[in-house]
Amino acid sequence: MELPSEAVKSPIGVCLAHDLEVQFHGNPGSGRRNFGERFGMTTETTTIVPLGGADIPLVRRGSGPAVLVFHGGEGPVDQLPFAESLSSNFEMLYPTHPGFNGSLIPEHFDNLQDLIFLYLDLIDSLELQHAILMGFSMGGWLAAEIAVMSTSSFSKLVLVDSVGIKPGGPFDRDIADVFATPVEELLNAAWHDRSKAPDYAAMTEEELQTVAANMVAHGLYTWEPYMHNPKLQHRLHRIDIPTLLVWGENDGIVTTDYAASLRDLIPGARLSVIPEAGHHPHIEQADEFIERFLEFASG
Repeated sequence: MELPSEAVKSPIGVCLAHDLEVQFHGNPGSGRRNFGERFGMTTETTTIVPLGGADIPLVRRGSGPAVLVFHGGEGPVDQLPFAESLSSNFEMLYPTHPGFNGSLIPEHFDNLQDLIFLYLDLIDSLELQHAILMGFSMGGWLAAEIAVMSTSSFSKLVLVDSVGIKPGGPFDRDIADVFATPVEELLNAAWHDRSKAPDYAAMTEEELQTVAANMVAHGLYTWEPYMHNPKLQHRLHRIDIPTLLVWGENDGIVTTDYAASLRDLIPGARLSVIPEAGHHPHIEQADEFIERFLEFASG
């Protein structure tokens, strides 16, 4: 598999292959796949939604109240155990950001703002009402940006180890540099339990190429300014729906102090910290993550 030609637009390039926020779930497609027949899981439907020059793969799983999920730089999360569990009670909606898992980046895209407006179109096309909006890391930033514009389609907001603001000064490292930090150091920062981290040595060449392509897309959306919008912190007061921040206690990418700063900027927001978890509490402590999500969703 070759890297998408659009990838060269990123200033980071394929050297991003050491970024640790990666999950592998294959290339996007269309049609219906019955995972229940193969793995005892709920039926999954994947469609391609054409929007403004971009074809968005959208995975639907389960039935019930809708939950729109924005993945982070690690790529799609729809095949993780927590996703299967939540699909028992909710209709989980998982779009794949352009540039991830082999999808193409529109020529006019150069930062997260393009993704924000693309997903505003997606939300309109889905005709969501009273849905829950949830985002992980970069996807949390994306969800917050959308929520400050309008919450008319949503009843609640969940941000998981989200980036998006810079609470410190111009020379403070509020967010670890996932593009330049040595691999071992970054693994230690991102994971409490290193055994659950990606094992690059065991990956196939195709998987490693997917890592590199995903990292190019991640860099495109988050590189400048790095992992935040300087104006977002002055807009977060506009979020007018119940908001839960879920955080890994041992997250070294964005710490719990960062989480507290983000919480304080969103009216009425709550922070729920999960012990023995780093930047991926939904992976390292999936049962605890599910429990906290369900408590919030049903409250």
